[in-house]
Amino acid sequence: MVEHAAEVLGVLPPDEVPGALRPFARFDRRKRAKLAGPKIAAVLERDGGFRERVAEALRGVQPELVAAVQEGHAPPAADPVEVAGLAYLLRPPGWTRAVHTARTELERRAALTVEQEAERAVAALRAELAAEKAVRTGEVARLRAELRAVKDENAELRRKVHDARTRMKAARADAEHAGRQVPGAELDAAREAAAALEKELRRTRARAERAEAAAEATRRAAREGRNVDDMRLRMLVDTLVDAAQGVRRELALPSTIGRPADAVAAQEPAVGRAVPDGDPHLLDRLVALPQVHLVIDGYNVTKSGYGELPLADQRSRLLSGLGGLAAQTRAEVTCVFDGAELDAPVPAFAPRGVRVRFSAAGTTADELIGELVRAEPPGRPVVVVSTDGEVAAAARRAGARPVPSALLLRRLGRS
Repeated sequence: MVEHAAEVLGVLPPDEVPGALRPFARFDRRKRAKLAGPKIAAVLERDGGFRERVAEALRGVQPELVAAVQEGHAPPAADPVEVAGLAYLLRPPGWTRAVHTARTELERRAALTVEQEAERAVAALRAELAAEKAVRTGEVARLRAELRAVKDENAELRRKVHDARTRMKAARADAEHAGRQVPGAELDAAREAAAALEKELRRTRARAERAEAAAEATRRAAREGRNVDDMRLRMLVDTLVDAAQGVRRELALPSTIGRPADAVAAQEPAVGRAVPDGDPHLLDRLVALPQVHLVIDGYNVTKSGYGELPLADQRSRLLSGLGGLAAQTRAEVTCVFDGAELDAPVPAFAPRGVRVRFSAAGTTADELIGELVRAEPPGRPVVVVSTDGEVAAAARRAGARPVPSALLLRRLGRS
């Protein structure tokens, strides 16, 4: 609605522009929607004439949908957001029911998306675990075959050494019995043969010991790998379950799925609304979600709250407040600073529970924040604190929830 109203605002004659919106009429359309969004929403709520002008503009673009909404029966394939916006602008009889129906449909889609993502993630992990088990099994079988071959070779060498010793003892016994000694050359040859066999036996024993150690290491690695895979799978499943429950609580989803007959009632239920970004309790609700990861655009927050301080003091003040927030909420907290702002590497003394990262040379803090968000498994709740429009849009596309820096500053001020 704000975007449509911002577009209409640019083509209205100056004398028909509401007084509260005249300073923004000369702005570019995107700039009007971004900077004057709250004022446009307030004027739409209280100014019926302006609301009617916006609806007339939409009637020229989507005449069939506007006519259907005005008559009280929207097409089933229509976008619920468009239907709710048109119902709000046109205000036909029973328009609040259309808004409530659109909200219910969006909540149903959100719940289905979470379940589908969880099923896909679990299936992918199971396939990865099966492939890893197959590789481990093949490696263990190969090492066992090598160990058997080395043991057989070791047994053959032991037999040869035993035969050589037996022959040498027999020769000595015969020589002593005959009252003469074995010739020196023959005795030296026997000793050299025995020494060579002893040396070969030691080498074979060393190879056998290495093979046994490798087999044992492989078996241990297979057990540890299986345990790690099981833990990863269990952690992801727990995260998905906690995230689904958190989404249900945040969206106030009912415990049971509604039925078409539930919409037929003598009295209309109250119309719920999504929590706006400016709600002072939004951040408190998000950090209370299970397994939540709070990613903070450091300099964006500090320059919004106390930009007059030197950069080192800004970082110290923010990290001190984040340490208290992490201790209170037990959320995973990562604070990202732009490395280009530093003249030289500086020590970062992060408080307990807070991870501090500086962007590397050639990259920005915005890019590092995007990498952190994309590194999280699907289904885990991730909150990005920044007033930068590009950072917020990228976070939303990656599945994270953007939050304005002012809410974090207000939360830290309360602490």
